[in-house]
Amino acid sequence: MLRATLRSFLAHKGRLLLSALAVVLSVAFVAGSLIFSDTVTRTFDRLFASTSADVTVEPRDDLDSSVPTGAVQTLPAALAGRVAAVDGVASAHPDVSVENVTVVDSANESVGPVTGAPTVATDWYVTDRSPVELTSGHVPRGAGEAVLDADTAGRKHVRTGDTLTVMAQPGSFRVEVVGIATFRTTNPGAALLFLDPEVAAARLLGSADRATSISVATARGVGDAELKPRIAAALGSGPYDVRTADEQAKSAAEDLGGFLDVIKYVMLGFAGIAVLVGVFLIVNTFSMLIAQRTRELGLLRALGADRRQVRRSVLTEAVLLGLVGSTLGLGAGIGLAAALIRLMSAFGMNLSTAEMVIGWATPVSAYVVGVGVTFVAAYLPARRAATVSPMAALTDADGAGVGRPLKARAVVGAVVGTLGAAALVGCATASGTASAASLLGLGVVLTLVATVVAGPLLVRPVIRVLGGAFPALFGPIGRMSQRNALRNPRRTGATAAALMVGLALVGGMSVASASMSDSFDRQIDETLGADFVIQNANLTPFSQEVTDRVRATDGVGLVVRQRFAPIAVRLPDGERIRTTAAGYDGQVDEVAHVTYARGSAAAALADGALGMDVDFAEEHGVRVGSVVPVEFPGRRTASFRVGALTDQDTAEGFGMRGGLFFGIATVETYVPGGQDSALYVNAAGGTDADRLRTLLERTLDPYPQVQARDQADYKDLVHDQIAVLLYLVYALLGLAIVIAVLGVVNTLALSVVERTREIGLLRAIGLSRRQLRRMVRLESVVIAVFGAVLGLALGLVWGVCAQRVLALQGMKVLAIPWGTIVAVVVGSAVVGVVAALLPALRASRMNVLAAIAHE
Repeated sequence: MLRATLRSFLAHKGRLLLSALAVVLSVAFVAGSLIFSDTVTRTFDRLFASTSADVTVEPRDDLDSSVPTGAVQTLPAALAGRVAAVDGVASAHPDVSVENVTVVDSANESVGPVTGAPTVATDWYVTDRSPVELTSGHVPRGAGEAVLDADTAGRKHVRTGDTLTVMAQPGSFRVEVVGIATFRTTNPGAALLFLDPEVAAARLLGSADRATSISVATARGVGDAELKPRIAAALGSGPYDVRTADEQAKSAAEDLGGFLDVIKYVMLGFAGIAVLVGVFLIVNTFSMLIAQRTRELGLLRALGADRRQVRRSVLTEAVLLGLVGSTLGLGAGIGLAAALIRLMSAFGMNLSTAEMVIGWATPVSAYVVGVGVTFVAAYLPARRAATVSPMAALTDADGAGVGRPLKARAVVGAVVGTLGAAALVGCATASGTASAASLLGLGVVLTLVATVVAGPLLVRPVIRVLGGAFPALFGPIGRMSQRNALRNPRRTGATAAALMVGLALVGGMSVASASMSDSFDRQIDETLGADFVIQNANLTPFSQEVTDRVRATDGVGLVVRQRFAPIAVRLPDGERIRTTAAGYDGQVDEVAHVTYARGSAAAALADGALGMDVDFAEEHGVRVGSVVPVEFPGRRTASFRVGALTDQDTAEGFGMRGGLFFGIATVETYVPGGQDSALYVNAAGGTDADRLRTLLERTLDPYPQVQARDQADYKDLVHDQIAVLLYLVYALLGLAIVIAVLGVVNTLALSVVERTREIGLLRAIGLSRRQLRRMVRLESVVIAVFGAVLGLALGLVWGVCAQRVLALQGMKVLAIPWGTIVAVVVGSAVVGVVAALLPALRASRMNVLAAIAHE
């Protein structure tokens, strides 16, 4: 049996190749994501471990916020003296390092990275753990000199002697580049600008008496773990965190971990789609191979092979296929990881393929995924093979499953589909976001399973409609192509299911993204009343200098500032919620359309008062006049009276739960050193919007990071951000379509082999090669469009339910992107034509007499 199995595997290796490609893609994304994330993690672990001070003292941040405020957490520079006096401390240095800066060249072009990595301005303090070394020029001396890192200098064509402008929170200043520093370790992609230690704090923090941290070197023979409690005792109960080198490295790695997780999970998402779609391809391939080998399997049974041996033979072929696919996929995964590493290097993160990490978990995962998927996918066809009767060797058996009833599928599909529909209905009617999202996930899984199981039941009614015009348009050829697609509902359903999965995903996400875009558009129309909004390109805060310049611009009338503050609020029901509050100037109603359920803007923005979303307030037992304690950064606390409740029906998220807002004077008091996140600008009387835009753009020319946007620009910005998610979905769709095309090609190729005698007879009675190719193409098109119709129908249901989840977050507009749906259906027909090219060509080239004599 083993010898027969191996011969069978080698005899059908061409037919199994396309199935192996699905395994290769699945394993490649799994292995590539693991290798890439392990390599980056190991590289940065070494970086942080080699550059972290023995002990680091930092200001404690109990209210970490995802919304930047522009304020830099600092501690007294004099604290370094107290730390230096601790027994076991060799030295203590007050560090200055800030990321809320913009650096531009003489042409007002930013020299910072464009990848989202920060521009870091810091003091020049070199130790044996410094990440850079001076390789050109000299160290910065005095207020007008700076050193730039070599990677940024090379990328932005900056040389020694060039002048740069640094825009920091205290104000802008110019420096001459007097030296170039080269990274001794991995460059994480940031731009580094080094200033004279004597002037860095004054220029970057606004006070020479402040620092952002203190780096401590231990004396000989003293361990950092031993020194940490001594320093903590010397600092007392102050708002400081003391970390050893290992703890500091771990903290830095955790900050980077979010970025790495995004890449890792995106790639694993690709792997999941490849696995899911590949399962249908493998099931279909093995089912058809078994159908074609019915007589062969019957002969084996007649010669004495029992059912278990036949089943084991088919599963052995699947394991062999999995081993081959996993091995090739592991190699492809290594190549994919290398390509990602080079791509990251192109964006400024200098990783080396020579340091690629391939841990033991990577090959194990690769073979578990590859072999496991093929084994599971082949199990049902293997069981079917074991039921072949020895009498099948004496008959010209038809394809397995052609005429078998679909009652079991109908029952299972109905039960699972009912449960899935109930979950989706529950999602649409739920009042809580968490429960609605959970029900949505459950409903998506169950309805997908139900559609796959019951798909063959839908083949005949749907394809009769989709191919109903074929006989009229293409005559007998159209009729035969339609009937070929109807001949084996199981096969047609499984082939279409591979395409259905990808299109269901893109359909659902298209509805969700279109709904998000239209919801934000409506919110912008309903809430934004300013002529222009001044914002940083990446929505981070900007310096007071920008605000002053905008206010002084001709044609500018009213300017309302917006600032953010991370807070924690203690509510009457006892719950403590960390969120981000906004601060506004008093004329906010003149630049925004705010709906007040109770109270007014004046009451909410008064000293000692705040505003709050009405739904959030009712949920936690808050009413106008309630007093709530609020915690600010630096352990500052105060109690505020609720002056107004708003009913904006706007989207929550981005860390801004509850819609809390203060007067901007409150934010300035409790978050000193903060920066404006946005300016809402109205034109002065007699100045039209086009004229004001020109004047503002002229004012902001020296600040390339800041832009003036009107309502249309603001909508485009939101659309671009949502489009990033949609592009990811389209990439997933592309992968699913690639594998689905492989499935259609495989199905048609095996179907042509299965119908060899039939094709020979048709050719013998006058069917031309061109007509035969058309028949195969039409069959492929109707199968592909069938998959598209099922996928889009399922995706529309998912998308509508997803919109109901979004509605709980304020995005209440439902939008159906009909243009995308029509394009997908047309594209599916094109996919069907492309997938049929090779099988149709092969069928048309068959020798007529040899085909008639085919067994």
